[in-house]
Amino acid sequence: MAQIQVKLVRSVIDRPERQKRTVKALGLNKINSTSQHTSNDAILGMVKSVQHLVEVTEL
Repeated sequence: MAQIQVKLVRSVIDRPERQKRTVKALGLNKINSTSQHTSNDAILGMVKSVQHLVEVTEL
């Protein structure tokens, strides 16, 4: 499967708790932190729900 790299580019301050938990579940803590995941439906759904906070690149 394809790999994607997810980078947190905006802060989670003043965001709903659900979005904060989603960002944490993606393995992102601070701004500019990155994590790599396999591109499956679960991960892509999580990314889509916080797409305004993250930047995604395919590897």
